[in-house]
Amino acid sequence: MNIREELEKFREGLIQQRDELRVQLNLAKLEAEEEWKKTEEKLEEFKNKLAAIADEAKDASEDVWTSVKLLGEEIKSAYERIKSRL
Repeated sequence: MNIREELEKFREGLIQQRDELRVQLNLAKLEAEEEWKKTEEKLEEFKNKLAAIADEAKDASEDVWTSVKLLGEEIKSAYERIKSRL
């Protein structure tokens, strides 16, 4: 194989690698956007629950507080997963 053929083969390999990465980036973007949307919905639920129990803080049971805290931890974990993909 001469230098010209080697360079052409190398170029083709780079182009193929670029195309594969482009597809992977697009898939990762779609996955991150989907997780973002779900997490935003959970955040709204969290804010609503927090507002509801704040009004009734004296009457809120330990189960309610635990539920809200767990939801908050799920949201935090989801944001960390999204951030690690960036």
